[in-house]
Amino acid sequence: MFSLHIDTARTWRGGQHQVLLTVQGLRALGHRAVLVAHPTGELFRRMSEGHDLIGLAPRHEVDLAAAWRLWRVIKQLRPEVVHAHDPHAVSTAALALSFGSRSPAPFFVAARRVDFHLKGNSLSRWKNRQVDRFIAASNAIRDMLIEDGIDESRAVTVHEGIDIDRVLSAPPINIHAEYWLPMHAPIVGNVAALVPHKGQRYLVEAASLVLRDVPDARFVILGEGELRPQLEHQIHERRLDKHVILAGFRPDVMAFHRSFDLFVMSSVTEGLGTSLLDAMAASKAIVATRTGGIPEVVADGETGLLVPPRDPQSLAEGLVKLLTNDGLRAGMARRAFERVQSRFSATRMVEQTLNVYEGRDRAGYVDGSAPPADTANRLASG
Repeated sequence: MFSLHIDTARTWRGGQHQVLLTVQGLRALGHRAVLVAHPTGELFRRMSEGHDLIGLAPRHEVDLAAAWRLWRVIKQLRPEVVHAHDPHAVSTAALALSFGSRSPAPFFVAARRVDFHLKGNSLSRWKNRQVDRFIAASNAIRDMLIEDGIDESRAVTVHEGIDIDRVLSAPPINIHAEYWLPMHAPIVGNVAALVPHKGQRYLVEAASLVLRDVPDARFVILGEGELRPQLEHQIHERRLDKHVILAGFRPDVMAFHRSFDLFVMSSVTEGLGTSLLDAMAASKAIVATRTGGIPEVVADGETGLLVPPRDPQSLAEGLVKLLTNDGLRAGMARRAFERVQSRFSATRMVEQTLNVYEGRDRAGYVDGSAPPADTANRLASG
């Protein structure tokens, strides 16, 4: 199976990691997978030592020049599947495929990783009609797609996955020494961009309540984003400077997962939450909000505790319950690892994605009809 993957983001977040795992996983299974990514983006950089990599930088959602270049790539390489991994990639691919005809036409797949409603404007409706199959990262997202008018037959759930061995191989970091924290202070970790829907403002409020029962607790929040100034002000205003640390973006995030005592996700909305999967692979119990795809990941009362979103009091109660009960926390941590290992591995995600690709009529494709691998590399410079 020959697939071409498109991701237009310059930043590195969970979606880009899923693209990397998908492309690498397909290649490991012996399938050709070409990646089209932003030439100055983090995904392009991390994949730059490999082959079948093409730079493309759409300036906006309707960039006709970028779409035309993508059409040239598709026409020359003749992939069986075109898989767009973000909204701008869907727009660019839809435009590209509209420039000309190919027989047979590539199977057009769109990833959907956020639990936001589809836009209702004419461009959005047009591009979504061009998609043959939507791959939703959770059942919650699939339900939202159907609610927005996508036929059930065109939407399938493939839960995101992680490289469990990568988490386990990361050496734990000494967080207490790194941030000059009291040696026996329990560490509650959060990994998420500092943006409104991740709900860290509610986590900071919850932290002030947790300290009444667990006064030595520390909260380490990894991630960057637009809300950093507001969160810094909130932390200072609540006199939490010694207890809540905004650690920023860390490339060694897996080392932190290994060293947290407890993991918390305070999201208001969440497609699935791959940082939850990382924490579970590191054998950490979870306290998270009951929203989006999170209940599909965290089994309430078994691998963690689920609480209502935007509810600092309930979030604090869940954190205190696990911080003050070592046996309960350890049991949930063990079951969390078992759950992620059986249901959310990258291998399973890639195999299910491949099943989506192969679950269509492939008549008309001839083995060996695609150009050799170095063709894509030549296109990258032309």
